[in-house]
Amino acid sequence: MTVEDLLFGDRVAELRHRRGLSQRQLAAAIGRSESWVSQVERGVQPVLRLPMLRRLADALGVPPGDLRPEAGTPTPSPPLSKERSARLEELRAALAGHPAPDSIFPSGDQPPAPDTADLRERVAQVWELVHGGRFDAAAQELTALLPTLESAVRSSAGRTRRTVSRLLAGAYQAAAGALAQVDDSEAAWIAADRSIRAGEDSGQPLEVIAGLYRMAHVFLRLGRLDLAESVAASAARTLAGRIEQPGGPPQELALYGALQLVRAVIAARANERQEARRHITAARQVAGRLGGDRNDFDTEFGPANVEVHAVSVAVDLGDAGEALEAAAGLDVSSLSAERQARLHLDIARAHAQRHHVGEALKALLTAEQLSPEQVHGHAPTKETILDLLGLSGRRPSEELQDLARRCGAIP
Repeated sequence: MTVEDLLFGDRVAELRHRRGLSQRQLAAAIGRSESWVSQVERGVQPVLRLPMLRRLADALGVPPGDLRPEAGTPTPSPPLSKERSARLEELRAALAGHPAPDSIFPSGDQPPAPDTADLRERVAQVWELVHGGRFDAAAQELTALLPTLESAVRSSAGRTRRTVSRLLAGAYQAAAGALAQVDDSEAAWIAADRSIRAGEDSGQPLEVIAGLYRMAHVFLRLGRLDLAESVAASAARTLAGRIEQPGGPPQELALYGALQLVRAVIAARANERQEARRHITAARQVAGRLGGDRNDFDTEFGPANVEVHAVSVAVDLGDAGEALEAAAGLDVSSLSAERQARLHLDIARAHAQRHHVGEALKALLTAEQLSPEQVHGHAPTKETILDLLGLSGRRPSEELQDLARRCGAIP
């Protein structure tokens, strides 16, 4: 029997053996988990999109047609991103140049003292928008707020300057979080880097750690798992000794726990199963010490968020059954709309892995209701939708097709 006579999964397995690759090695070459490769070879996980088919074929050293000659025209891949809104583009432009060019030339006028109470309220409002998944509105506010804060830093001194620098760090962290959510990782990188600088200027070391936490998320979005882990691990090591000291501030514990969660996701994406589990366990222990859900440095760290991440890690590792079991009955009412939506997106991914089209669509629609901008601008969501379209055969439901159009997955 030739390779051409084999079913798709058996064909992948045969070509992998000829190439001298283990399932783990093939998974690493295409950026998927070992479980995913195993599911493909067992005929459980379909490969419906042309970009993934090409990546798999490249790793196996064959043309795509050798893998799926019957594929005809595979389900098209989503565009890299929807056209960004004008507000997001304005924020991107604001980050591209000097943050406050008018402030670099001395003027004879004495600038008024910054109203720190008003600025603090505006930063808090931006975070409310980000947590609510309202990234467009957050971008509009940040475009005006960031230059104001940068000018205020340069026109103040002493304690006031440190206070404004801390607010600036928080604003840049919000920008990094919002931009990462809409897959604008380059601009998010700039924002995260500036948050670290402002955090150091504020004299508050934990603001620097919070900036590093945002930077790790940016590298995770970029697929640079090595850099993401390096940044997150260095920040966690800095806090590790401090959190063992009795009577330390809970903010340190919360940041350490949040770093464990991002490291768990990084490890899962790298198919490092034991490391991913270890970091989730460490985060659970920290959450237990804190005793309840918190929102230090807008990380939303606490027991509920730990379990949300446990679901995400299980999905990334290809353990759909475990993910759905963990998600069942999980109370996330204390978390933001953005975080609740992420849970439902992961539930959708898990159902898609198990070919449960109806259940996956229901989860996607719930996520969209909670945070439409997040769902519409999230590239992995488009991939899930395309998987569902492929699983639906020739007649996908109108509801699924409408969602695919709203997300830009199909014209």
